[in-house]
Amino acid sequence: MSQEAAVLFANEAFYLAFATRDVKSMNELWSEKSSVTCVHPGWRPLIGREDVVESWLTLLGNPAAPHVEFRDARAFIYGQTATVLCFEVMREGILVATNIFVHEETGWRMVHHHATPVAEQIEFEEQTSQPGRMM
Repeated sequence: MSQEAAVLFANEAFYLAFATRDVKSMNELWSEKSSVTCVHPGWRPLIGREDVVESWLTLLGNPAAPHVEFRDARAFIYGQTATVLCFEVMREGILVATNIFVHEETGWRMVHHHATPVAEQIEFEEQTSQPGRMM
């Protein structure tokens, strides 16, 4: 598997954990060796693994949390660091997300997630859902 494919796979695993409310997988996706940060829409920046993972566990445990599908993911590799830009599509609107990963012994692990609303209308090509796979 190419490094780009591996990073996109890690990104997809992140959104699958979010969609299925998989607390264990979400926890395992975040780096335990590097500093981690997160900016949820409308939240203050979260710094440190404990605060970041706790925020995700809170979101995943909330039955009112939005259903999110990601689209148009593009990976950019910079040695042992990778950035994925994608859109998050929800009933409430569309966000643009930046997900940053570092390569560790166990694979690509997330170190940063930032999502913010998109002010313009985004048109996506029709896609069909597949069970167990995000768009």
